[in-house]
Amino acid sequence: MARQFQSDRLVIASHNPGKVREIADLLQPFGVDVISAAALDLDEPEETGDTFSENALIKAHAAAKAANLPALADDSGLAVSALSGAPGVYSARWAGPDKDFMVAMEKIEELLRGSEDRSAMFVCALALAWPDGHADVFEGFVEGEITWPPRGDKGFGYDPIFTADGEDITFAEMEPARKHTMSHRADAFQKLVPACFGDSNR
Repeated sequence: MARQFQSDRLVIASHNPGKVREIADLLQPFGVDVISAAALDLDEPEETGDTFSENALIKAHAAAKAANLPALADDSGLAVSALSGAPGVYSARWAGPDKDFMVAMEKIEELLRGSEDRSAMFVCALALAWPDGHADVFEGFVEGEITWPPRGDKGFGYDPIFTADGEDITFAEMEPARKHTMSHRADAFQKLVPACFGDSNR
């Protein structure tokens, strides 16, 4: 049974400004005071999980314990069908130590050269953890295909090369409000909200 969120403050367990901004936007309707792990100068734990859910839980537990506050962590990435689901949980690592996603996107395009299958899926696991060790995790997905060359400057990460099914523009070309209605993160939030915020007296 998922635990109801009753606190007024929440740590977003991420050092990625784009991800923090997107999660903060999705939490805005609930009047929660959010602060990022980076703003609290929290260490980034080593992500040793084999799945998105495992890595999200590692990050959420670490932030909740360090800040003594509830913490919400996101682990997400791009799974490309023709690459057997890669980069998957290694999505951020493909961008290298400088987090240069252009390098990662070029690597995907190079590996896909000659392949007719350009289908891909964004996956998001959201873990909400409390300092006492309780945690709930929710997964979301959005299917689409790899687009080349990259287009748009509104998103982050792999957004410039991902076009969701039924759309003709990439996530990086979309206004954030529109992306929030269909993204993998939005799908995970649609599962988290009724479970953890549904009966909250805000």
